[in-house]
Amino acid sequence: MLRSRAMTRFADKRALVTGVTSGLGRAIAERLVKEGAKVAITGRRSDRLEEAASALSEHGEVRAFVADHTSHEDNLRVIGGVVEAFGGLDLLVNNAGAIGFDGALDPKPEVWSKLMSVNVEAVYDLTCLATPHLVAAANEGRGANVVMVSSVASFRPYPGLLAYCTSKAALDMMTQVLAMELAPSGVRVNAINPGVVVTELHRASGMDDAAYDAFLERGRNTHPLGRVGTPDEVAALVAFLASDEAGWITGDRVSIDGGRALTSLR
Repeated sequence: MLRSRAMTRFADKRALVTGVTSGLGRAIAERLVKEGAKVAITGRRSDRLEEAASALSEHGEVRAFVADHTSHEDNLRVIGGVVEAFGGLDLLVNNAGAIGFDGALDPKPEVWSKLMSVNVEAVYDLTCLATPHLVAAANEGRGANVVMVSSVASFRPYPGLLAYCTSKAALDMMTQVLAMELAPSGVRVNAINPGVVVTELHRASGMDDAAYDAFLERGRNTHPLGRVGTPDEVAALVAFLASDEAGWITGDRVSIDGGRALTSLR
């Protein structure tokens, strides 16, 4: 009975998930489509996006849009395409993001610029374009909402991650301001704050296999539960926050980090 209800939580819902060529985005999109949603997915790499769309389409209706969300024109095209395909938009999951390594003792202005553009400005632009459609859905009683994929680094400082921590902290504040602004319209906005999860994010930042393996091994000590997370665990939390079961939750930052935010810097 519980399984049956969970599998239909998003029946007739229309969702857009960004950054779906791998990792968290792929798991989130799969969870939503398996639970009945019509899902639009985006990514910058056309070959990877085509592969993801083909796999996800086995579970339901999926539309794919090659897009770089730092481009206003791409964002206009994506939102227009989603609304044309599905007739509207009920859920936006801002998952696409980037990480980079920098600090005041090792300044890298190009890293700062990239992370602010990808993690903050792109999310701002896409969300603002999506908002009128989310408000329209809420006015129809469809339970419209936004879920931001932030990070434990938004409220815990990590040396060498100056731009990343700052960008994710900005994303958290964006979440809370949007929640206040859109609450009267019935649109909820929440963020999730993962610890280390096994994805391609760190490899994409330049880590080689040996460094990444060492990083994951260290995660056994930096996360009190003794392990790093999985994309499926994060996807389950996103699905809950996006569902009507979380209909009285807005403006929250929900940690899913194996207890990492509880620890002192080490």
